[in-house]
Amino acid sequence: MNTRTLGPGLEVSAIGLGCMGISQSFGPSPDRATMIGFLREAVEHGITFFDTAEVYGPFANEEIVGEALAPVREDIVIATKFGFAFDEQGRQTGISSRPDSIRAAVDGSLRRLRTDVIDLCYQHRVDPDVPIEDVAGTVKELIEAGKVRHFGLSEAGPTTIRRAHAVQPVTALQSEYSLFWREPEESVLPTVAELGIGFVPFSPLGRGLLTGQVTRGTRFGTGDIRATLPRFAPEVLDHNLDLADRVGTIAERIGATPGQVALAWLLAQQPWIVPIPGTRRIARVEENLGAAELALTASDLAELNAAADSVAVRGERYPEAMAAWIDRS
Repeated sequence: MNTRTLGPGLEVSAIGLGCMGISQSFGPSPDRATMIGFLREAVEHGITFFDTAEVYGPFANEEIVGEALAPVREDIVIATKFGFAFDEQGRQTGISSRPDSIRAAVDGSLRRLRTDVIDLCYQHRVDPDVPIEDVAGTVKELIEAGKVRHFGLSEAGPTTIRRAHAVQPVTALQSEYSLFWREPEESVLPTVAELGIGFVPFSPLGRGLLTGQVTRGTRFGTGDIRATLPRFAPEVLDHNLDLADRVGTIAERIGATPGQVALAWLLAQQPWIVPIPGTRRIARVEENLGAAELALTASDLAELNAAADSVAVRGERYPEAMAAWIDRS
């Protein structure tokens, strides 16, 4: 498997694995033993970069990832995230990046992940009530204590990135980015390029829209997050699938799958971009890894850019309550 480097020296597989879906958000989850086997097989196929978070589940996702990857812990990189608040029953109640909350979250993640150190620890969402300097300073202390190796931010704007980076160098910035959603190109990607920060796109396949598996007749059931996302509402889905159609046509000409083409487009943008498509099927892992071997020509890239530019995606990324957590400062 090809590797890439995030920030100052974090080497990972060129394509990682977003683990959220193994325990939530995309309909009924397979049993724990099946997902543990799946994660171990993903390692055998060459993935070394695994992305989880305490809020996934909550907590259950980290436990599965920790148990699955414990036998190969020295060979892989685990990223997790802090930044949400929970009640006494473990239900997510909002966001919180107070220093004491960060320390407690990291200790809990270490326990659930069955490890002594977190390779990459992201702030999951920017907390407007806590100065980012305090967040970065707390993570700096955790790095000095040997509990964390690298600091990351998720869905942070350029000013926030710069302020955090001045206190503790940021290794990676995670945000949604794909042919379906190109907003990071406006100000975030130039900022991380200037500062030497890696970029980790989540939902690099447009939450499945760019794979060809979502059709105009698709309706999302209970437990599937897409049933709540405005861009997947029936009244706009037909229009938004125009982009998937165009990517599919290009993929057919190239001799690849639409998903491979979408991932290869991301990889071609910068050598420090590492997408983390989510799946719980090893066949999809194999397909996704094939994107790292797919060399798109300048003509291919121009055609894909033109396709994305020609379709004005309709609908917001998130419902209003979730959108309020996105930092664009």
